[in-house]
Amino acid sequence: MSHAIKPVLCVVTSHPIRGDSGEPTGFAMVELTHPLEVFRAAGIPAEIASIRGGHPPIDFFDLSDPVNGRFWKDKEFRDALAHSLVLGDLDPSRYSAVFFAGGHGTMWDFADSSAVQKIIREIWEAGGIVSAVCHGPAALVNATLSDGSYLVAGKKFASFTDEEEAEVQYTKVVPYLLATTLKQRGAMHQAAPNWSENVVTDGRLITGQNPASAHGVGKALVDQLTTTG
Repeated sequence: MSHAIKPVLCVVTSHPIRGDSGEPTGFAMVELTHPLEVFRAAGIPAEIASIRGGHPPIDFFDLSDPVNGRFWKDKEFRDALAHSLVLGDLDPSRYSAVFFAGGHGTMWDFADSSAVQKIIREIWEAGGIVSAVCHGPAALVNATLSDGSYLVAGKKFASFTDEEEAEVQYTKVVPYLLATTLKQRGAMHQAAPNWSENVVTDGRLITGQNPASAHGVGKALVDQLTTTG
């Protein structure tokens, strides 16, 4: 492409506790670092934002994952994470795409965030890409277009499945079941067996089922950004 690609905005949760369980949660580290690695390799800039800004809470902090390990040793990444941007302060027109990482924390602060809804609507209606992985599609639960319709209505999607939620035994902890709720919004759920990679692209909506799908979501996003129509 002749012109530089605008940055991808990567959004993570600010919510630190899993419901009433008292267990810590936050965003899933691999679901941020794996797409970031793909963006970086493609030379596409990325910025990190969260609902409240500052250092977001981390869940599944696994440094045995080589990509996590590399990013955690990277001062630039650590600084960007420690000073994550406040989502509501950002101008959606600065970004080519928005990507919502998962982690259980998203289930408590993404769906009802007016900042989440605004960034999705404005990036989508400007022709940009909306993407999410695992519990990240919680961002889409109440995301509507200017005409009031749900963005996901009539579109194929993947997200953390009710079966995966049952397997990790959080069915009674989360405030709603993600896949079921998105189906209630008119979305068409494309599920794969638990924990298998599953990336679904429906036009400019790119979603993935679970942590194993994070790299693939990043790749699908880059493929769209670098292909001139």
